[in-house]
Amino acid sequence: MDLSRSPTPRATGFTGYLKSFSPLNLDIPFVTSSMEITAFIASQRDKALLLGDYGSYRKQLSRRLLVVRKKLNRSTKGRKYGSQPPVTAEDVASNPEFIHLLLLTSERAWALAMHMKSTHSAGSGGELLAGSTRRHIISRFHKATIYARHLVGVLEDQKKTETNELAVLEAWAYLQSLRGAIELEKRNWEACLSAFAEVRFIYAALARNVGAKKDDHFRDWLSSTIDPGMRYAAYKLRIPRTTSIEAIVAQFLARSKDDYIAKLSNLSPQSLEEPSLLSKEGAGDGLRELPKTISWRSRTVSLEDAATAQALALVSVAEQNLASFLESHRDSDPRTKAAAYDQVLLPSQDAVDANKTAIDEMSAEGLAQGDPRMQSLHVTRTAVNFALVGWRIGRNRVLCGEQDGASFNSQHVKPTTNPKSHANGRETKEESIGRKLSKLRERTVLYEAIFQSLDSVQELPGVAADQALITELDSSRAYFMALRCLAISRSHSLLESPKKALALLSRAIEYSSQIKTTVPSSHTGPEEPRKLQVDSSEADALNKILQGLVLRQQALVELENLNKKSKGSMTTGFPAIENLEEYPPNGVDLKNLVTYPPKLQPIPVKPIFLDVAWNYIEYPGRKAGNRVEGEKAKTEESIGSVEEKKETRKGWFGF
Repeated sequence: MDLSRSPTPRATGFTGYLKSFSPLNLDIPFVTSSMEITAFIASQRDKALLLGDYGSYRKQLSRRLLVVRKKLNRSTKGRKYGSQPPVTAEDVASNPEFIHLLLLTSERAWALAMHMKSTHSAGSGGELLAGSTRRHIISRFHKATIYARHLVGVLEDQKKTETNELAVLEAWAYLQSLRGAIELEKRNWEACLSAFAEVRFIYAALARNVGAKKDDHFRDWLSSTIDPGMRYAAYKLRIPRTTSIEAIVAQFLARSKDDYIAKLSNLSPQSLEEPSLLSKEGAGDGLRELPKTISWRSRTVSLEDAATAQALALVSVAEQNLASFLESHRDSDPRTKAAAYDQVLLPSQDAVDANKTAIDEMSAEGLAQGDPRMQSLHVTRTAVNFALVGWRIGRNRVLCGEQDGASFNSQHVKPTTNPKSHANGRETKEESIGRKLSKLRERTVLYEAIFQSLDSVQELPGVAADQALITELDSSRAYFMALRCLAISRSHSLLESPKKALALLSRAIEYSSQIKTTVPSSHTGPEEPRKLQVDSSEADALNKILQGLVLRQQALVELENLNKKSKGSMTTGFPAIENLEEYPPNGVDLKNLVTYPPKLQPIPVKPIFLDVAWNYIEYPGRKAGNRVEGEKAKTEESIGSVEEKKETRKGWFGF
């Protein structure tokens, strides 16, 4: 930058300083230094207000000022009040701590004003502050602006201070934020919006030329300090809530007669077109206009809050980016796909928060619940919360794996260190049982998170009265309950408990039968992101997997029962030759084939053979009739011999 063209600070002030900018100056990345004003102020406030209030912040600033003054040799040396020489550009050039001296002094006055305001507001019960209290608060704000204005005048002399454009612009934005606080306390709503609009415009221009870390400081500063004041002032001016903050900024900057606004607009014309400075970088790509209405089931209502509409516009853009990412990364890891859902979850959560803030503000204003605007906000609340829950469930479904965890791959690719196996690439190795159980445990936790999300949906207004929606939610719950039973069943199967696994699979079959006909068909393609809705084809695929696993577990249970029975029979100690009618599942005991030497055992003396059909069966070479006649002849001969034996008597008494 040509410093010879830069006018003196007292002659033209900050307006003339900005007129000396070249149109290419703002496109050059700023050089960050220790004089980052916004980051310094934001860090000081965050540290103090994290555990305390504005009073403790003021005490901390007083202690910090004492240390800085001693370091710069500007202490009062025991005197409570004393005149001190003003800070000059030469002082800043010699030691940048002089910038911190001015900032800390200004912040201390601001902290005292905020402490008085918060204390009296809490004790007044919402009533207006008294005139003397308001004047005291305004005087403290005015004192803070005096030091901030002096800081701007010192930094404008870049030749002596050796500062950059970023420091000057941040100092001017800090001064305008204090002016906006004064006008807000004075109830000059238009002047307040004009000052805050300049602050937001400057930060929008600077956010495009700094890194992500510094950009976060700008967002925090705007969300905590600038945006609430702008919303309140816009409400007092009866500006519709559907008007976005960016539109309000553009409106009041157009009214401004200051020449530097036009100059800065020419340097960074994209600042007024920024869709949302509080959104993440790149989220506004493709954003054309904000939605005016939102649909929930068969009802369409208008969006009463601009912040909610802005967040919903970012959600629609993020959905398109997510769909394109999933389509181009179909073979990616489930964790990579699930991480892509964060770009949709963040703006969805912003929409939920913005809608809740709008409802709280309207309730504080005394708006009745039956008012059409309040009814529209409640319908919007149900719609945005349902969408947020759907994206959360979709992310958990992606983390569960293929087919929502219905399929289970028990192998993983492990790199090998063997040089001979490098030619074959990577080897596939079976996972250990502990690793498998860990995966199944993670899936069970994800299913529990899905159930909690489904419970939160039923608590939304208007859901309990929608019977069709309740039926869909019950079907989705049954689907995920079946998956949960399937995961636990696989765990028991790995632990060799087939009976417990079979019982859980039977329960999963019951749940799958409930979703077989009630789950609606999905109209989305395979590359569309997953949400709460479950496709009927997914339910049918789950049912088929369960049927196959049930048959497998039944076979394992039957084998286990046979194994127990055979083990019971093998414990008798009989040799294998006496148990030939039973199949030994554990193999034959070759040491117990027979008993040798044989032991003395009782056996039947004369086995009885009873065959009633002996005389009526024809054998080869014999006939049944001849066999009967021969039997009769033998019988007669035996009878005759018996009679002869009776007639002949022998022995001593045979006479």
